[in-house]
Amino acid sequence: MSQHVADPPAPATVRPPSLLRSRNFLLLWSGQTVSELGTRIAGVAVPLLAAETLHASVFQVSLLTFLAWLPYLLVSLPAGILADRVDQRRLMILCDLGRGALMLSLPTAALVGQLTLGYLYAVVGLSGVLTVLFTVAYKSLLPGLTPATQLVDANAKLIMSQDAAELIGPTAGGVLIGLVGAARTFLSNGLAFLVSALTLLLIRPAPRPAEKRERMPLRVEMTDGLTFIRSQPILLSILACTTTSNFFVMAASSIEVTFLLRELHASPVQVGLVFSISAIGGLVVGTFAGRLSARIGSARVIWVAMAAPGPFYLLMPLAQPGWGVLLYGVGLAAFSANAVLYNVASTSYRQRITPSAILGRVNAAFLWICFGVIPLGALLGGALGTALGLRTALWICVLGTWSACLFVVFSPLRGMRDTPEPGLAS
Repeated sequence: MSQHVADPPAPATVRPPSLLRSRNFLLLWSGQTVSELGTRIAGVAVPLLAAETLHASVFQVSLLTFLAWLPYLLVSLPAGILADRVDQRRLMILCDLGRGALMLSLPTAALVGQLTLGYLYAVVGLSGVLTVLFTVAYKSLLPGLTPATQLVDANAKLIMSQDAAELIGPTAGGVLIGLVGAARTFLSNGLAFLVSALTLLLIRPAPRPAEKRERMPLRVEMTDGLTFIRSQPILLSILACTTTSNFFVMAASSIEVTFLLRELHASPVQVGLVFSISAIGGLVVGTFAGRLSARIGSARVIWVAMAAPGPFYLLMPLAQPGWGVLLYGVGLAAFSANAVLYNVASTSYRQRITPSAILGRVNAAFLWICFGVIPLGALLGGALGTALGLRTALWICVLGTWSACLFVVFSPLRGMRDTPEPGLAS
């Protein structure tokens, strides 16, 4: 196994230029903003297409979430090896083009009368495979475009784009569905991926120095990232926290549109509005993520972000028809705020302490575990909703989500204020 040598920290006296002056980062940021907007529109359109147009059951709708996330369990580890071996930007472009073609095929299939639930499952599953490849490459490319001292700011800006898309996308999706139907709404999603591919094509990253890599057995390379994570107690705690949270969050997500439609009698526009409200928390927190991290402490903020917003999650199963639907949006907004602050801090921590030579594999190992449980969570949500009712299932999900904070609250993070410099983590 190759030695893991951490990159040296940047000199403290060098002040890097603002990210807003970085052409490469601005291209990446703008492309991801458009892509996230299209993805959020599709996030409303997919379950609505299945539930309203194709008349899918509660469990059949939850299977869409299962299929979207199953590729993380199946292909994350080999995706990490691929991301460490090939040009990450080119891999991302190919993934965007493929996802764009898949999304554009849905209105085409509807036009010729061939849109079925099975076809929708196939498109969602294949798109999920491409998303895994894109995500692993994306998380590995960013440190090469951004100085280590600006990773928190860069991650915050990218996650802010996700929440801005969450603010606008679902409402826009609900309006588009009302105007042109769920199937035609996917035209916007397909075009968004094509825009993302174009911005990536325009990026001119600095040439990477050629690295001599010792050829190792595939099995060893696939587990290299896991080996590094096991050697880092804090990374292990973060992984356990993220995995537990993702499991219960996705269990809730797999039934939330059905809950809003069938329990709260919300219209498509109201469903979009709820998700837009949820983005406000993340957008506000994302704006001040760097300042909050500096004030609270770049390490301490990881567990504070997970523990503090928990009581607001309880508003989601307490939501009622009419104006009470907004309670669901407030609960989601609290989770969105948590997710932004936690993800910015924990991702920046991982990127700072992981040697660049194995960052793709470490990212892939994280995705394999913490995203690999998501399809299982989706199945649990569908099963609980069918067996116990949607509201009871939602109570179980939100309490499970809040419990995830225990892994980082009772970890070495509680005795730290700030993230150590690269090469100094234990």
